[in-house]
Amino acid sequence: MTALFNFQSLIVVILLTICTSTYAHYYFPAFMDRNGHNYFMGLFWKCARIGERLSPYIALALVFMAVSVD
Repeated sequence: MTALFNFQSLIVVILLTICTSTYAHYYFPAFMDRNGHNYFMGLFWKCARIGERLSPYIALALVFMAVSVD
């Protein structure tokens, strides 16, 4: 079963994408900011912004998902 059909797996994939994008933006800010208007890299740029601005909520969601995963 893929992550698209399982809601819990989809949420985990989204949270991991946000965390990975935020981490990459921290170490390579010029690369992501330069390509922020491109569709593919713009998606990661937006995920990095979400991770930077909502980091306490993302952290709580990650802890909740770690506890609730079967």
